[in-house]
Amino acid sequence: MTKPMKRALIAFLITSGVGLIALAVVARTAWRYGDTPGGTASGKIAVEIPNGATAGDVAARLKDASLIGNPTVFRLYAGQRGVAGRFKAGRYEIAAPATPKQILDTLVKGAADELVTVVIPEGKNLLEVADILAAAGIAGKAELAAKASDPAFAAELALPGNTLEGYLFPDTYKLRPHSTPARALIPLVRRHRQVWAELRTAHAKAALELKKTLGFDDHMIVVLASIVEKETGVATDRGMVAAVFINRLRLGMRLQTDPTVIYGMGEKYNGNLRKRDLAKDTPFNTYTRLGLPPHPIAMPGAASIEAVMHPARTDALYFVSRGDGTSEFSRKLSDHNRAVAKYQRRGGRRG
Repeated sequence: MTKPMKRALIAFLITSGVGLIALAVVARTAWRYGDTPGGTASGKIAVEIPNGATAGDVAARLKDASLIGNPTVFRLYAGQRGVAGRFKAGRYEIAAPATPKQILDTLVKGAADELVTVVIPEGKNLLEVADILAAAGIAGKAELAAKASDPAFAAELALPGNTLEGYLFPDTYKLRPHSTPARALIPLVRRHRQVWAELRTAHAKAALELKKTLGFDDHMIVVLASIVEKETGVATDRGMVAAVFINRLRLGMRLQTDPTVIYGMGEKYNGNLRKRDLAKDTPFNTYTRLGLPPHPIAMPGAASIEAVMHPARTDALYFVSRGDGTSEFSRKLSDHNRAVAKYQRRGGRRG
């Protein structure tokens, strides 16, 4: 072997040896990467993974939270393990320092979110319920409102009308955060059905009487119950308020109730109801139109539904708020006008 050939062989062997050593180091580093914490964070670190997040998005969020070092290496590691597209959305609390393997396993398994207690009060409308659920972190307000207003979704749940207005039952719920809108809304509809079935059974005869005399179906009972809910200041007045509205309907009188007008105004309502608002016709203006509005204006509770099914026995046709939550009921318009003059000066509300 000539001297140049020997030199070439030695150079080749040295180069190959260095390459093998470098490859071994890289392989060893890659092998140990998953078991070596790479971030600088310590303690419980909150990380939010949105729906549809890619491996790159997740790696960037982990880097921003100082849970990992190089986001590119983490993304490649996730790809090497075959889980780059299997991250589950949610809010995570990761105890740092954590290894990439621990972080990856957590994100693939999914967040163990605790159930959140959410209280839906009586008398809230669809948008207000969406706001409450969104504030609790259950789902986004816009997405909830859109889903609850979707005619196809209402039909899917076998509900009358084109929205879920009136059918998201006011109660206390344990819900999972970061849910889809459908998953968040269905328990509220399910609870309405449960309560409705109990009340319908308890007041079957009274409900049948409403159907015979006024042509009321189940949906119309819910519509009137939503109005009673909005017009009632104290629980003891519910039966009387329901009776006044039923008496007016039987006589062919307009309901003339402010909450329906306010609902029909939507975002145009600024807290001040004027005479011209009462005169402006909308499908929900019970001053300009006979009968009930096309759908509920709020979420009625069990007591308001029961009040419609089993109203008080009275021939009263009018009521006005006394300003302390209670109402003054009258049979004659002249008596009602005197009551209005008396209590309106004190800040009472017309009914």
